[in-house]
Amino acid sequence: MKITDTPFGITDWNNIEPTEHPGVTGKAIWRTQYFGDIRVRMVEYTPGYAADHWCEKGHILLCLEGRLETELADGRLFILVPGISYQVADHAEPHRSSTKIGAKLFIVD
Repeated sequence: MKITDTPFGITDWNNIEPTEHPGVTGKAIWRTQYFGDIRVRMVEYTPGYAADHWCEKGHILLCLEGRLETELADGRLFILVPGISYQVADHAEPHRSSTKIGAKLFIVD
């Protein structure tokens, strides 16, 4: 990732208008900012959330609260709890996430 033409700034995530994205079950609540081609999100998954698709977008994702289960298409399963992150490149390994108790994430893609 190369960050260019982005001056220093701060983001108060509480002032970013949320958007809702339904999963197979539950929903994801996104607060999104764009800095050039870089999308940065604070995402909250409600308890019982399960993604409705396999994602092939690259991300750097940090779990802030709760517990997130991320499954790869090859069957591997990873558990993220606060302080644990993952990174994956575009089109590298399809993945999908779910949570039983809910989760809050910080995502850059």
